[in-house]
Amino acid sequence: MASITIYTKPYCPYCTHAKHVLQQKGAKFKEVNIQGDAALRQEMIKRSNGGYTVPQIFIDNKHIGGCDDLVALNARGGLDPLLK
Repeated sequence: MASITIYTKPYCPYCTHAKHVLQQKGAKFKEVNIQGDAALRQEMIKRSNGGYTVPQIFIDNKHIGGCDDLVALNARGGLDPLLK
């Protein structure tokens, strides 16, 4: 099973949707809430090569991007192979 990390903030509809997509696939993920934590936010920005919006999603340390990127990846059939 893939190792998935998703950086989020509470009440973020894009974060909620991205988590829902992953849950629908039966994927387990580590959620990192960056709300109010400057160090975690900087970690996210560094890992994502400058991505500062949430969510930022990583599968096996590969940066997938945000919610729209995850949804597009799923629509073209690229998500399932990464989750195995």
